[in-house]
Amino acid sequence: MNYFIFLGLALWIYMTLWFFISIWMKRNDIADIAWGLGFMFIAWLAILWTNNFSLPSLLILLLVNIWGIRLAWHIYLRNKGKAEDYRYLAWRKEWGKLFYLRSYLQVYILQGVLLFLISLSVMLVMQRASEISRPAIIIGLLIWLIGFAFEAIGDYQLKTFLTKTENKGRLIQSGLWKYTRHPNYFGEVLLWWGLGIIAFFATSSWLVLISPLVITFLITRVSGIPMLEKKMKEHPDFAEYSRKTSIFFPWVRRKI
Repeated sequence: MNYFIFLGLALWIYMTLWFFISIWMKRNDIADIAWGLGFMFIAWLAILWTNNFSLPSLLILLLVNIWGIRLAWHIYLRNKGKAEDYRYLAWRKEWGKLFYLRSYLQVYILQGVLLFLISLSVMLVMQRASEISRPAIIIGLLIWLIGFAFEAIGDYQLKTFLTKTENKGRLIQSGLWKYTRHPNYFGEVLLWWGLGIIAFFATSSWLVLISPLVITFLITRVSGIPMLEKKMKEHPDFAEYSRKTSIFFPWVRRKI
C-alpha cells in the first residue's frame, strides 16, 4: 500500500474512534486532546513504516512527542471537571438534529484533514531523510525551543492567573501576555516553523513548508486568534489592552 494512503487511512480510523469517544463522553472538546496526540500517532506510524531511524527522523519524532504530550495534558487539565468548551457548546445548540453528522464531518474529519496536511513535514522526513547539517539542526531546534517556550510558558502563566481569586473577572496582561495578546499561539506557529526548517534541510523538499504555512494560516486567520479575539472583545478591559499590546508578534507595549 502507498505510504501516504496508509497514513491517511490510519488517521481516518483514529479520528473516527475519537468521534465515538466524544459520543460516549457527551463532549466534543475531546477533539482538542486528540489533536496533539494525533501528530504523535502519525509520527510513530511513519517511522515504523519506513524504518528510517536517521538523526533527522529521530529528532522530529522526539520534538513532536514532547509537543504533543504537553499540549494534550494541558488541555486535559484545563477541561477536567468543567463543562464542555463554549465553542463546542455553541455548535451543539446550533446544529440541532444534524449534530452528530456535522460533528463527525466538521470537527473530526476536517481536523483529520488538517492534521494530515500539517504532518506532511513529519511524514516526508520519515520517508526521505538521511543526513542533515549541524547548522540546520541548530537553527531549526533553536526556533522550535523558543516557540515551545512561548507556548508552554504562556499557557502556564494564564492557568496560574486564572486560579487566583483576586484575578476573577480580570484580563491577563502580565508575563508574556504583556508583549503579545497570544503568546501561546505565537509559540505554536514558531515551533512548527522550526520543525519545517529541520525538515527542509533534511529532505530538500519545498513540500515540507506546507506544514508551517497551514498552521500559520489556521491560527492567524481561521480558528485560533480570530475566534479568541472575538470572545476577548466582550471584556471591558480588552479595548485598552489591544491598543497597547501586539496581537501576535511579541513587542514592547505601546504608550497611549
